[in-house]
Amino acid sequence: MYHRQPQPEEIPGYTYGSPALPSSPVTLEELEKLKAAVMFSDDDVAALRMAGDVLATQLDDILDVWYGFIEANPFLLHYFSTPDEQPISDYLRHVRARFGMWILDTCYRPYDQAWLDYQYEIAQRHYRTKKNTTDHVNSTPLINYHYIVALIYPITATVKPFLSNRGHSADDVERMYRAWCKSVTMQVALWGSPFMNADAF
Repeated sequence: MYHRQPQPEEIPGYTYGSPALPSSPVTLEELEKLKAAVMFSDDDVAALRMAGDVLATQLDDILDVWYGFIEANPFLLHYFSTPDEQPISDYLRHVRARFGMWILDTCYRPYDQAWLDYQYEIAQRHYRTKKNTTDHVNSTPLINYHYIVALIYPITATVKPFLSNRGHSADDVERMYRAWCKSVTMQVALWGSPFMNADAF
């Protein structure tokens, strides 16, 4: 049962399931092919739900690691800063809250049309079509897609220690980790859709 999630209005800019969201240009049939391409199976769905139960109690610690990595790399913090490179605290705080929900959505949500539509929304928030509009900030016009791809590794590698923190067997930790890696890879592929026909890479 998906019971951990706060009400959407409690998270600034979190609009999962909103009827106002545009439909993803990726079809459900194409999503099934993408799942096959990353070898995503029913076992991965079950492993992600197990991972959700593990990660849900550690969200702040995970986000501290991720934000520490961003803050340690000014070229990444740049994407959350003003044109004169001043970090925008409200922007960082709102994105952090949505990032926590993204962890839970990754683990618990069914990968259906609503999930696919929200992936498209996330994609546009990385691109110039919606970057900055959700939080009404003056920051960079987009996040360059090569960094989005590159961040697959830190967003996966740093999660594995947290998956090991609740006494699961090594086999179960590996199952959860593989499922997490597959899902993150698949989502980053979906986030590339606004960039594919643009000179933005």
